[in-house]
Amino acid sequence: MNLLILGAGYATRLYPLTLNQPKPLLPVAGKPMVEHVLDNLTPIPGIDRVLVVTNAKFVSHFQQWADHYRETKAKVEFTIVNDGSTDDTNKLGAIGDIHFVLTRERLDDDLMVVAGDNLFSQSLEDYGRFCREKQAPVLGVYDVGNLELVKKYNSITVDADDRITFFEEKPANPTSSLTGIALYYYPKATLPLIHRYMAEGNNPDQPGRLIQWLYPQTPVYTWTVPGRWFDIGSKESLEEADQIFTDLAK
Repeated sequence: MNLLILGAGYATRLYPLTLNQPKPLLPVAGKPMVEHVLDNLTPIPGIDRVLVVTNAKFVSHFQQWADHYRETKAKVEFTIVNDGSTDDTNKLGAIGDIHFVLTRERLDDDLMVVAGDNLFSQSLEDYGRFCREKQAPVLGVYDVGNLELVKKYNSITVDADDRITFFEEKPANPTSSLTGIALYYYPKATLPLIHRYMAEGNNPDQPGRLIQWLYPQTPVYTWTVPGRWFDIGSKESLEEADQIFTDLAK
Protein backbone atom coordinates (compact mmCIF):
# COMPACT_ATOMS: atom_id res chain seq x y z
CA MET A 1 0.00 0.00 0.00
CA ASN A 2 1.12 3.53 -0.81
CA LEU A 3 0.85 6.42 1.65
CA LEU A 4 0.64 9.85 0.02
CA ILE A 5 1.29 12.94 2.13
CA LEU A 6 -0.05 16.20 0.72
CA GLY A 7 2.51 18.95 1.18
CA ALA A 8 2.28 21.19 -1.89
CA GLY A 9 0.49 24.15 -0.35
CA TYR A 10 2.04 27.55 0.33
CA ALA A 11 0.37 28.25 3.71
CA THR A 12 0.26 32.00 3.22
CA ARG A 13 -1.88 32.42 6.37
CA LEU A 14 1.17 31.36 8.39
CA TYR A 15 3.55 33.93 6.87
CA PRO A 16 6.32 34.71 7.75
CA LEU A 17 6.79 31.23 9.28
CA THR A 18 6.10 29.54 5.95
CA LEU A 19 7.73 32.08 3.67
CA ASN A 20 10.86 29.94 3.38
CA GLN A 21 9.74 26.71 5.04
CA PRO A 22 6.86 24.37 4.09
CA LYS A 23 4.18 24.06 6.75
CA PRO A 24 4.57 20.27 7.28
CA LEU A 25 8.23 20.83 8.23
CA LEU A 26 7.46 23.42 10.91
CA PRO A 27 8.38 22.06 14.35
CA VAL A 28 5.77 20.77 16.78
CA ALA A 29 7.03 19.51 20.12
CA GLY A 30 10.58 19.49 18.84
CA LYS A 31 10.18 17.75 15.47
CA PRO A 32 8.63 18.48 12.07
CA MET A 33 4.88 18.01 12.15
CA VAL A 34 5.06 15.57 9.22
CA GLU A 35 6.99 13.20 11.48
CA HIS A 36 4.08 13.17 13.90
CA VAL A 37 1.87 12.22 10.95
CA LEU A 38 4.23 9.38 10.02
CA ASP A 39 4.53 8.20 13.63
CA ASN A 40 0.79 7.53 13.69
CA LEU A 41 0.36 6.11 10.19
CA THR A 42 3.43 3.99 9.43
CA PRO A 43 2.53 1.39 12.11
CA ILE A 44 -0.32 0.38 9.76
CA PRO A 45 0.65 -3.02 8.31
CA GLY A 46 1.09 -3.06 4.56
CA ILE A 47 2.39 0.47 4.03
CA ASP A 48 5.60 -0.12 2.08
CA ARG A 49 6.03 3.20 0.29
CA VAL A 50 5.60 6.81 1.39
CA LEU A 51 5.27 9.59 -1.18
CA VAL A 52 5.28 13.29 -0.35
CA VAL A 53 3.94 15.62 -3.01
CA THR A 54 5.27 19.15 -2.82
CA ASN A 55 6.04 22.08 -5.11
CA ALA A 56 9.04 23.52 -6.93
CA LYS A 57 9.62 26.06 -4.17
CA PHE A 58 9.95 23.51 -1.37
CA VAL A 59 11.06 20.29 -3.07
CA SER A 60 14.66 20.71 -1.85
CA HIS A 61 13.44 21.26 1.73
CA PHE A 62 11.47 18.02 1.68
CA GLN A 63 14.26 16.09 -0.03
CA GLN A 64 16.76 17.18 2.60
CA TRP A 65 14.35 16.22 5.37
CA ALA A 66 13.55 12.86 3.73
CA ASP A 67 17.23 11.98 3.28
CA HIS A 68 17.80 12.52 7.00
CA TYR A 69 14.60 10.75 8.01
CA ARG A 70 15.43 7.78 5.79
CA GLU A 71 18.83 7.40 7.44
CA THR A 72 17.57 7.65 11.01
CA LYS A 73 14.00 6.38 11.16
CA ALA A 74 12.43 5.24 7.93
CA LYS A 75 11.60 1.59 7.39
CA VAL A 76 9.79 2.19 4.11
CA GLU A 77 10.66 3.49 0.66
CA PHE A 78 10.45 7.29 0.36
CA THR A 79 9.70 9.38 -2.75
CA ILE A 80 9.47 13.18 -2.93
CA VAL A 81 7.35 14.30 -5.90
CA ASN A 82 7.57 17.84 -7.30
CA ASP A 83 4.24 18.93 -8.80
CA GLY A 84 5.98 21.79 -10.65
CA SER A 85 3.92 24.62 -9.17
CA THR A 86 5.62 27.77 -7.91
CA ASP A 87 2.89 29.71 -6.05
CA ASP A 88 -0.87 29.87 -5.42
CA THR A 89 -1.55 31.09 -8.95
CA ASN A 90 -0.48 27.83 -10.61
CA LYS A 91 -0.92 25.23 -7.87
CA LEU A 92 -2.62 21.98 -8.88
CA GLY A 93 -4.93 21.70 -5.87
CA ALA A 94 -5.11 18.74 -3.49
CA ILE A 95 -7.07 16.43 -5.82
CA GLY A 96 -4.93 17.62 -8.71
CA ASP A 97 -1.86 16.61 -6.73
CA ILE A 98 -3.28 13.18 -5.95
CA HIS A 99 -4.00 12.66 -9.64
CA PHE A 100 -0.56 13.98 -10.60
CA VAL A 101 1.19 11.49 -8.32
CA LEU A 102 -1.00 8.59 -9.44
CA THR A 103 -0.11 9.36 -13.06
CA ARG A 104 3.54 10.38 -12.65
CA GLU A 105 4.46 7.47 -10.38
CA ARG A 106 2.11 5.00 -12.11
CA LEU A 107 0.66 3.92 -8.78
CA ASP A 108 -1.38 0.74 -9.04
CA ASP A 109 -2.01 -0.30 -5.44
CA ASP A 110 -4.18 0.65 -2.49
CA LEU A 111 -3.66 4.31 -1.62
CA MET A 112 -3.89 6.14 1.71
CA VAL A 113 -3.83 9.94 1.56
CA VAL A 114 -3.24 12.37 4.43
CA ALA A 115 -2.56 16.09 4.65
CA GLY A 116 0.90 16.89 5.97
CA ASP A 117 -0.55 19.44 8.39
CA ASN A 118 -3.07 17.10 10.06
CA LEU A 119 -1.87 16.06 13.50
CA PHE A 120 -3.20 13.13 15.51
CA SER A 121 -2.62 12.39 19.17
CA GLN A 122 -3.09 8.62 18.79
CA SER A 123 -1.98 5.86 16.47
CA LEU A 124 -4.17 5.25 13.42
CA GLU A 125 -3.39 1.57 13.20
CA ASP A 126 -7.08 0.73 13.66
CA TYR A 127 -7.88 2.91 10.67
CA GLY A 128 -5.73 0.64 8.54
CA ARG A 129 -7.53 -2.40 9.95
CA PHE A 130 -10.94 -0.89 9.17
CA CYS A 131 -9.87 -0.03 5.62
CA ARG A 132 -8.67 -3.58 4.99
CA GLU A 133 -12.00 -4.94 6.21
CA LYS A 134 -14.11 -2.63 4.05
CA GLN A 135 -12.01 -2.67 0.86
CA ALA A 136 -13.89 0.46 -0.12
CA PRO A 137 -13.07 4.17 0.15
CA VAL A 138 -12.87 5.26 3.80
CA LEU A 139 -12.91 8.84 5.08
CA GLY A 140 -11.50 9.78 8.47
CA VAL A 141 -14.01 11.83 10.47
CA TYR A 142 -13.81 13.87 13.65
CA ASP A 143 -16.35 15.59 15.88
CA VAL A 144 -15.21 19.21 16.11
CA GLY A 145 -17.98 19.93 18.63
CA ASN A 146 -19.05 23.19 17.00
CA LEU A 147 -21.43 23.83 14.10
CA GLU A 148 -19.65 27.05 13.17
CA LEU A 149 -16.36 25.18 12.77
CA VAL A 150 -18.03 22.65 10.47
CA LYS A 151 -18.74 25.48 8.02
CA LYS A 152 -14.99 25.58 7.35
CA TYR A 153 -14.93 21.87 6.52
CA ASN A 154 -17.84 19.69 5.44
CA SER A 155 -21.10 18.25 6.73
CA ILE A 156 -21.66 14.49 6.80
CA THR A 157 -24.50 12.06 7.50
CA VAL A 158 -23.84 8.33 7.85
CA ASP A 159 -26.05 5.25 8.24
CA ALA A 160 -25.84 2.44 10.80
CA ASP A 161 -22.95 0.86 8.85
CA ASP A 162 -20.91 4.11 8.85
CA ARG A 163 -21.58 4.54 5.15
CA ILE A 164 -21.90 8.13 3.92
CA THR A 165 -25.46 9.06 2.94
CA PHE A 166 -24.90 12.81 2.68
CA PHE A 167 -21.81 14.97 2.17
CA GLU A 168 -21.60 18.71 1.57
CA GLU A 169 -18.36 20.66 1.29
CA LYS A 170 -18.33 24.06 3.09
CA PRO A 171 -21.98 23.79 4.29
CA ALA A 172 -23.90 27.00 5.04
CA ASN A 173 -26.24 25.34 7.54
CA PRO A 174 -24.66 22.19 9.03
CA THR A 175 -26.79 20.03 11.31
CA SER A 176 -23.98 17.96 12.82
CA SER A 177 -20.53 18.74 14.21
CA LEU A 178 -19.10 15.57 12.63
CA THR A 179 -16.79 16.43 9.74
CA GLY A 180 -14.53 14.68 7.29
CA ILE A 181 -10.82 15.42 7.58
CA ALA A 182 -7.91 15.02 5.18
CA LEU A 183 -7.45 11.29 5.80
CA TYR A 184 -8.55 9.03 2.97
CA TYR A 185 -8.26 5.44 1.83
CA TYR A 186 -8.77 4.52 -1.81
CA PRO A 187 -8.44 0.81 -2.64
CA LYS A 188 -6.80 -0.04 -5.93
CA ALA A 189 -10.14 -0.72 -7.63
CA THR A 190 -11.31 2.87 -7.08
CA LEU A 191 -8.23 4.63 -8.49
CA PRO A 192 -9.73 4.86 -12.01
CA LEU A 193 -12.54 6.95 -10.50
CA ILE A 194 -9.99 9.58 -9.43
CA HIS A 195 -8.73 9.75 -13.00
CA ARG A 196 -12.35 10.10 -14.19
CA TYR A 197 -13.07 12.87 -11.69
CA MET A 198 -10.22 14.90 -13.14
CA ALA A 199 -11.00 14.02 -16.76
CA GLU A 200 -14.53 15.39 -16.31
CA GLY A 201 -13.10 18.79 -15.32
CA ASN A 202 -14.19 18.78 -11.69
CA ASN A 203 -12.72 21.11 -9.03
CA PRO A 204 -9.12 19.94 -8.38
CA ASP A 205 -8.85 21.61 -4.97
CA GLN A 206 -10.29 20.73 -1.53
CA PRO A 207 -9.93 16.95 -1.32
CA GLY A 208 -13.39 16.57 0.24
CA ARG A 209 -14.92 17.44 -3.12
CA LEU A 210 -13.72 14.08 -4.43
CA ILE A 211 -15.65 12.34 -1.64
CA GLN A 212 -18.72 14.47 -2.40
CA TRP A 213 -18.54 13.31 -6.02
CA LEU A 214 -17.69 9.71 -5.13
CA TYR A 215 -20.19 8.63 -2.49
CA PRO A 216 -23.31 8.59 -4.75
CA GLN A 217 -21.48 6.26 -7.15
CA THR A 218 -19.83 3.77 -4.81
CA PRO A 219 -20.02 3.01 -1.07
CA VAL A 220 -17.80 5.35 0.98
CA TYR A 221 -17.39 4.62 4.68
CA THR A 222 -16.24 6.67 7.64
CA TRP A 223 -13.93 5.97 10.57
CA THR A 224 -13.86 8.19 13.64
CA VAL A 225 -10.40 9.44 14.56
CA PRO A 226 -9.62 8.83 18.26
CA GLY A 227 -8.02 11.30 20.67
CA ARG A 228 -7.24 14.82 19.46
CA TRP A 229 -6.98 16.05 15.90
CA PHE A 230 -5.44 19.33 14.76
CA ASP A 231 -5.73 21.04 11.42
CA ILE A 232 -2.82 23.47 11.51
CA GLY A 233 -4.08 26.52 9.66
CA SER A 234 -3.05 29.41 11.86
CA LYS A 235 -0.32 30.49 14.27
CA GLU A 236 -2.78 29.95 17.12
CA SER A 237 -3.51 26.33 16.16
CA LEU A 238 0.22 25.71 15.67
CA GLU A 239 1.01 27.05 19.13
CA GLU A 240 -1.83 25.03 20.71
CA ALA A 241 -0.67 21.82 19.03
CA ASP A 242 2.92 22.48 20.07
CA GLN A 243 1.86 22.84 23.70
CA ILE A 244 -0.38 19.76 23.73
CA PHE A 245 2.08 17.50 21.93
CA THR A 246 4.86 18.71 24.22
CA ASP A 247 2.71 17.76 27.20
CA LEU A 248 1.85 14.35 25.68
CA ALA A 249 5.55 13.62 25.23
CA LYS A 250 6.32 14.13 28.93
